Amino acid sequence: MVAIIKTGNSLRRSFYYNENKVTEGVAECISAGNYPADADSLSENQRLNMLLKLANLNENVTRNSVHISLNFDPSEQLSKDQLSDIARTYMEKIGFGQQPYLVYQHQDAAHPHIHIVSVKIRPDGTRIETQNIGRNLSEKARKEIELAHGLVRAEDSRQRKVYELKPVNIQRVQYGKSQTKRAIATVLDAILPTYKYASLPELNAVLRQYNVAADRGSEDSRTYKRNGLTYRILDERGNKIGVPIRASDFYNKPTLPYIQQRFELNETTRQPHKARVKNAIDFALLKRSDIDVEKLIQALEKDGIKTVLRQNDKGQIYGITYVDFRTKCVFNGSDLGKQYSAKAMSERCGYQQQQSEKHENTQRQITSPNTNNSGDNTQKNGPLTKVFLESSDKNLGSDNSLDILFQPTFSPDSTPWQLRKSRRRKQQKQSHSL
Repeated sequence: MVAIIKTGNSLRRSFYYNENKVTEGVAECISAGNYPADADSLSENQRLNMLLKLANLNENVTRNSVHISLNFDPSEQLSKDQLSDIARTYMEKIGFGQQPYLVYQHQDAAHPHIHIVSVKIRPDGTRIETQNIGRNLSEKARKEIELAHGLVRAEDSRQRKVYELKPVNIQRVQYGKSQTKRAIATVLDAILPTYKYASLPELNAVLRQYNVAADRGSEDSRTYKRNGLTYRILDERGNKIGVPIRASDFYNKPTLPYIQQRFELNETTRQPHKARVKNAIDFALLKRSDIDVEKLIQALEKDGIKTVLRQNDKGQIYGITYVDFRTKCVFNGSDLGKQYSAKAMSERCGYQQQQSEKHENTQRQITSPNTNNSGDNTQKNGPLTKVFLESSDKNLGSDNSLDILFQPTFSPDSTPWQLRKSRRRKQQKQSHSL
């Protein structure tokens, strides 16, 4: 079970978010805790007015609403009574056991989940403190509820989702918005909080593996100018299809500000994993002398690294991104170093391919009956000698894989300057004594 707690300054906004879902037919109010009647016998106004009545007891509290979502593993099929019981236990454990609250069961995502709306003002007008409530109370309550109800632990669920995640079934989502939204939500739940990406293209490099893309629109579009974000389904060719879904329409709000916060955090946490990707690339290039870009991609996939290429209409590579599924880190090529950028990788792979082709041509020339066998060794093997000379000249200015792996650290003098200075002083003293 995963719990998400949000506080706000508008009870009406939290309330109508869930009531609108009920009107759309994708949610149901299944419980009304600490209300004078059951949820089924209460009207919409009665449900709202109970919360507003308490909020008006202390107008000094601006952020008076609490909006909680409890999310369960897709494998768990829980009844309304079970969900209501879990909500009641959870509210008691986080200090809201005596507060009125409404429980809504939603069906707009690929996993079962409920939303709880309550108020922070007690009947005596005092405020319930919610600072650090997630760390101090919610985490403990979550673990106890998981154990008591036999639920899938949040830690196990997060790990399993990433490994079991499959690309979106394109045929199923082409026929309506609800199917599209569920399919995208499943991918976002598994990718956004677990992978370490530092830009929108890097995030899309992961999402594209599951036929999903985050889209800001063109620079002159309304979505882009308002810092909006939509999510789209992609076909097998990477073309956008289906209905675009606004980020704000998803329950966990994977909006652009949220994504940008992840950029800053991920930039730091992914740094220790750069070396693994760089070493995998270098050793893949060393293993085979005739490796090209396609063979490099296949070699890296065996090591758990997906290489995503960006190419123009002519097939020229202008961008490259590495997705490490083992460490869940995403790196743009240039972020790893100049020699891992798209241009450098094209040259490193293309150069070795050219050398292989030259070698084959040379062998054919040597075995040709028209080859001149007179003169010294240089003349006899003129074409071969020329190839080796060209290879040596190019190696002097190229990013050779061996040089990258075993490049020594230059040190002009191994003696510290302090010792060199004292030695000169000692020599000066000896000369004066003479």
